[in-house]
Amino acid sequence: MGRSMSAITPEVLSQLPSLADRWDQQLNRHFSVFVQQGRLYQSEWETDETGKDVFRDTQRVEWLVGAGANGIGALVRRGNRVLEAPLSYYATTRAWGISPGYEESDRGFSRPIDAACIICHSGRPNPVSGNAGEFRIPPFDELAIGCENCHGPGAAHVNAMRKQPEASAFPATDSTIVNPGKLNPWLADNICMSCHQTGDARVLQPRKTFRDFRPGQPLDETLAILMAPPTRESPPRSDLVQQYFSMKLSKCYRGSAGKLSCITCHNPHVQPSRDQAPTYYRSKCFICHTESSCTLPLATRQQSTPPDDCAGCHMAKRNLIGISHASLANHRIIATPDEPFPNATYEMTTASLPDLVHIDAIPGQPDNVAPLTLLQAYGNLSVDHREYLQRYFELGKQLESSEPNNTNVLEALAAQAFQSRTAEGDAAGITYLDRAIAQGSTTAWDFETLGSHLLRARKLEQAAECLREGIQRVPYDPKLYTLLAEGYAAMNRSAAATATLNEALRLFPQMDLLRAFMAQIQHSKPQTPGEQ
Repeated sequence: MGRSMSAITPEVLSQLPSLADRWDQQLNRHFSVFVQQGRLYQSEWETDETGKDVFRDTQRVEWLVGAGANGIGALVRRGNRVLEAPLSYYATTRAWGISPGYEESDRGFSRPIDAACIICHSGRPNPVSGNAGEFRIPPFDELAIGCENCHGPGAAHVNAMRKQPEASAFPATDSTIVNPGKLNPWLADNICMSCHQTGDARVLQPRKTFRDFRPGQPLDETLAILMAPPTRESPPRSDLVQQYFSMKLSKCYRGSAGKLSCITCHNPHVQPSRDQAPTYYRSKCFICHTESSCTLPLATRQQSTPPDDCAGCHMAKRNLIGISHASLANHRIIATPDEPFPNATYEMTTASLPDLVHIDAIPGQPDNVAPLTLLQAYGNLSVDHREYLQRYFELGKQLESSEPNNTNVLEALAAQAFQSRTAEGDAAGITYLDRAIAQGSTTAWDFETLGSHLLRARKLEQAAECLREGIQRVPYDPKLYTLLAEGYAAMNRSAAATATLNEALRLFPQMDLLRAFMAQIQHSKPQTPGEQ
């Protein structure tokens, strides 16, 4: 964790995996990673059939994300935005390759780094809440995961120690700093869960930011982690960043009466090498088990590679080539590879929350998720689980009177109104989104949807105004530029349409569709006389 993020320095450059050029056939893109005058760059370009550049985009890499055990990502800065670079380094292949999420669609240097992601890769980032990719200056107060991420803010501890007489400078109990080893196991696990447990929806509680969580406090006071309940017909399929949930389904965890925790096996201050890991984790198993616990003969166990590897057998690594080009230890500790999920897997809902698993619910307290939190969870889940869509609409309607100016409520009401596909529904949806934008929304969907409906209604000036405002608030959303250019074209303002597409191509040169649209505009009707 202490190497989770780094700036580009001469030392980092000297240790950087070999630089390379590559061509991706599926994307039809050339890429390169190179150093120039002590700075690291990535470049992306496309060539036509004659070998001439269609576009070439080169950006300076300012930060690397990851310690290199599985891979290294690259971040660039454009103005006050922090964005992902298209190439990442993968330890399993020992080569630079397409960054996760780019496999099917080239996003160039225009993919904003969201606060929900960077908070787990950086010690003290400064994202602007609600504005994807926008950061304050400086973007990071502390690059890598540091002491305070697990032990809490250190200022009070430092001040207390300064005031202590020398003889008692290290009291047995110090309330100014958190020692996870002295917390109850569930609270200690909350620290790990903040980054190592995704669920199906991670939703900030009302009026909270990701930086509000403090070690030693229940994570749920800041962030609710929710999941669609598994069923026997659809059991859990992936344990990618589901380490806590998977651990809870282990016989070891259930048999420990909650005493087994993340730090039973993991010491954040110690990273065993690949050669040391089997023996290291075997010693953790022997906290509870003995040599005779394993039913396999010792001679059989010694034939494995590495020999007698408890974790390798009972927490086998899974290849994740299609997702992260890495491997992941299965944290559901199993006796045999075909061990079925325990009945508890399908009994994790509660009477007060029968349709969701609340992974970080506070033990012993009623499972009452805040309605605004639940609304966002339903909205997020409805993308892949359509059964939550109606619940999303119903809860939005219930909250209309108590939260009339909340942008999440207004978005739910707008989505429901547009579902009717009637003139009255469209008019209501437009009104709701107008209000959401007036409340300061920075959600691209609001501007895209409102702009699209205004264009269809031939309210072209209103559409253009909405889309221009959207571009100001969400500048790295290519659809907004396309819609605005369509609006200008419909008003016969070809010069304005061309200028909009030129700006879009400056930010998104990898988008061939923008170039095709530009050619179409330039061969269309001349601009309106007197156009500005």
